[in-house]
Amino acid sequence: MQTTVGDLRRTFESGATKPLVWRVRQLRALRRMLVERGTELEDALGTDLAKNPTEAQLAELGLVIGEIDYTLRHLRSWLRPSRVTVPVSVAPAFAKVIREPLGVVLVIGPWNYPVQLTLVPLIGALAAGNAVLVKPSELAPATSALLAELLPQYVDPSAVRVVEGGVDETTELLREKFDHIFYTGNGQVGRIVARAAAEHLTPVTLELGGKSPVFVDDDADLAGAARRIVYGKMLNAGQTCVAPDYLLATKATAAALLPHLKNAITEFYGPRPEESVDLGRIVNGRHFERLAALIADRPIAIGGDMDTQSRYIAPTVVDGVAADDALMTDEIFGPILPIVHVSGVSEAISFINGRDKPLALYVFTGRKAVERRFLRETSSGAVGLNIPAAHLLVPRLPFGGVGPSGSGRYHGKYSIDTFSHQKAVLSKPLKPDTLRLIYPPFTDLRDLLVRTVVARTGRSRR
Repeated sequence: MQTTVGDLRRTFESGATKPLVWRVRQLRALRRMLVERGTELEDALGTDLAKNPTEAQLAELGLVIGEIDYTLRHLRSWLRPSRVTVPVSVAPAFAKVIREPLGVVLVIGPWNYPVQLTLVPLIGALAAGNAVLVKPSELAPATSALLAELLPQYVDPSAVRVVEGGVDETTELLREKFDHIFYTGNGQVGRIVARAAAEHLTPVTLELGGKSPVFVDDDADLAGAARRIVYGKMLNAGQTCVAPDYLLATKATAAALLPHLKNAITEFYGPRPEESVDLGRIVNGRHFERLAALIADRPIAIGGDMDTQSRYIAPTVVDGVAADDALMTDEIFGPILPIVHVSGVSEAISFINGRDKPLALYVFTGRKAVERRFLRETSSGAVGLNIPAAHLLVPRLPFGGVGPSGSGRYHGKYSIDTFSHQKAVLSKPLKPDTLRLIYPPFTDLRDLLVRTVVARTGRSRR
């Protein structure tokens, strides 16, 4: 690890990664990899997660290609120095903000979207001019091995390295000094990453998760809401950080919604979802057993079927779940949707605010006043009004959490902000030396001058 990080640092210090032409070449090469080797990546995602090729294109490869295209269109303007005005106390002078790459960046990818959530941070790090060490997740071994094989064939191998492995390798990596660490995963490991980074005062971006709620108002279009909730929840078999984790509704609305949820599941996956090629599987046996335990020996409103050998869990809805139920303790990360009954909007808001700030919050309502209340009275990484999970598809929107659901943000220009240092530059000519008016000794005349300038500056800022 020391040798690998040292090699990357020498590449960065040589200046090879800083020219715009180098950055553009890496992004175009990455795009070419996704197009030319897309079938292989789809196969790897199928092996790891039973991910349908269409879903792989939609939520993984296509999203990454879109991010590259958007970045290439705007990168030159994002990197352009920005002029800022100077106060009269400093004039005449010239001030600007310039961006410089941070250095050597570590990107630790997750297993649930092992292409998208590994490569989109890589895009930002390369576009900002950094050298990058990529650590794919060992829990998606086929995708990890393929990325380790393909990336050196397409991007500059002196500036981008891939390290595979599990806990031991990651622990060893975190002992090294990086200039930024970007981690996507769960909060427990996020704390380990943050502690290790603190030893070197290394800044971190933590893209975590949490229990993202969805509230369905009494006046919502229940059929339309059900289709969107089922789609957002069951994408990647529920193994999505921004999936609706639990549903809040009045008892009457929940009862009216259940048939629509069942219809949507049948519409998407057929009467026998276990035979559908469009529904993924749980990533491994440990996660399967955890999910199976959550729904064992309890009344199920929809679904509940499972198969240990194929790691299949049916799209499942559990109605009338208590606030202290095991389903409400940790992020579910699977195709299980608990419904919690509330008396209305106010109790739903209190329920959400009584828990950790979520990565996303979804509200289905036809009332603008209700939308405004959730926007004003709750805190979350993002809000989807009448649609879940789709904010990732908008490159101009920042993606990130707040509090326990994460820190920092990326996508588009926000990735450049994350992986760059914004350096302040002030240039003032030596002549005329207007600062002589405020040099010591501080005479009565200079005291009056300073007070006059300060007063004028305060009035101009108001």
